[in-house]
Amino acid sequence: MSGSVVTRDKVEEYLALTIEARSKATPCAEGVEDEARLTSMLRMCDDYAADARHFMESGDLVRAFGAINYSHAWLDAAVRIGLLDGHGDDRLFTLP
Repeated sequence: MSGSVVTRDKVEEYLALTIEARSKATPCAEGVEDEARLTSMLRMCDDYAADARHFMESGDLVRAFGAINYSHAWLDAAVRIGLLDGHGDDRLFTLP
């Protein structure tokens, strides 16, 4: 991928990375309020991943790439604020 071209392979690579991160991270939210926040954040992650797949299948690779990055950012944020445990994986998450 050159600096200004988004390819299907690149979108699929980031989708796979996000799927890996989603399956690795485990909940560590405590209390009803934090659990509700985590549920909302994971829903956003899943919704953006679904959007990315939809855009990719529609041929809109730029929007697909943006959506999958938003999806992963929701996971990253949940790890960063302590609602998910990233298990020390600094390849998949920006650790606190």
